[in-house]
Amino acid sequence: MSEKEALLAAIDRDRDEIIEFLRGFIRAKSPNPPGNTQEAARYVSEFLDAEGLDYRIIAPNNEFPNVVASFAGPQPQRHLVLNGHIDVFPVDPVGWTKDPWAGEMIDGKIYGRGACDMKAGTSASIFTYRYLHRIRGKLKGRLTLTCVSDEETLGPWGARYLLENCPEVRGDCMLSAEPSGKNAIRFGEKGLLWVTFNVRRPGAHGSYTHKSESAIKVASHIIADLEALTNIPPNLPSDVEQAIRNAAPAVEEIWGNGAANIIPKVTLNIGVIAGGLKVNMIPSHCRFEVDIRIPVGIDKDEIVTALNRIVSRYPEVTFEENHFTAPAFCDPYGEMSELLRDNVKQLSDVATTPIVSLAATDARLWRYRKIPAYIYGTPPVGIASHDEHVSIDDYLHVVRTHVLSAYDYLSRDEPPRVRDSISGNHN
Repeated sequence: MSEKEALLAAIDRDRDEIIEFLRGFIRAKSPNPPGNTQEAARYVSEFLDAEGLDYRIIAPNNEFPNVVASFAGPQPQRHLVLNGHIDVFPVDPVGWTKDPWAGEMIDGKIYGRGACDMKAGTSASIFTYRYLHRIRGKLKGRLTLTCVSDEETLGPWGARYLLENCPEVRGDCMLSAEPSGKNAIRFGEKGLLWVTFNVRRPGAHGSYTHKSESAIKVASHIIADLEALTNIPPNLPSDVEQAIRNAAPAVEEIWGNGAANIIPKVTLNIGVIAGGLKVNMIPSHCRFEVDIRIPVGIDKDEIVTALNRIVSRYPEVTFEENHFTAPAFCDPYGEMSELLRDNVKQLSDVATTPIVSLAATDARLWRYRKIPAYIYGTPPVGIASHDEHVSIDDYLHVVRTHVLSAYDYLSRDEPPRVRDSISGNHN
């Protein structure tokens, strides 16, 4: 029996344990906000304790502990990092037909908040770490596990803190099991820019429209003008542009009709708007917040220049930046991407496609440092919505894929292959 066959046999033997671990993980509540992830971190720590696996708790904020474990094989040639987050979206009870914190198993599916985003994925990373630790004497590198506390709020106490303050977690490559879908490997993601606009006008009695223009009406004109952002063309490396085109069918399958069209485009959403006091008063103030998603191949400066040009036509308007996350990508056909593709094909006879994702993940933080980072996980069913769930078959498939791909990466002789095909803010 080969080493990979032995690993698969171990996963099959431990099937019930792997399933029950995820169900218990879901029960360890960790909605963010509010963000206290102590219960979930304790759940992971107790598992590692029972396995005799050393780890550290790194908690710059006591309510947001991170669990970090690492070991090296006898030939520490290369370093793979497995990253997963332990926090989850909060729960709006409307629409749920199952208890979001029970980890119920019904008809081959596990339900609950975090089932797919991303406690199934983090569980896959934890079991990958366990299985490879058992055969560490046969590996040619180091494996690090980072279970981080606050990906849902962009990582100030989690991955971002670790990468800035603990260089030992950077590695040569990062592998994550964030949701992706069986047929997709995420090699990049769009960035985001959150902006708040304020409109000020004198205001007046509702019948005195000659006295003052409505701040809400001015805001509506600006909102219409902002659509011009969606026409800014990206400047992409040819291989990334080709990968995005090739991925269109997979993207549509994962996120629905129309998703492929917006991958290479700026999009904007007016998420919050407030103005006016009374129906018969001309509003003197209107405030609105805009979520701008920036594709790979467009710099923030291009967006800000366009915003300044639009606002310059409205002297009564100001805007301020609330948050920025740069788009980021790595080689769509890099080494880990190819390992994942080969193992998925062998395990399930499914052909995978490298894709750029719509939403931000912790993977961007490794890519900013020119470290290739890839995502392969379960389908995003019910993510940030109700009745979130993962099928047991998909969950176990991701466990197998990560175990085999991590083993392949750490059992090779050659150094990691990294192309300088990474974009983003490298601070």
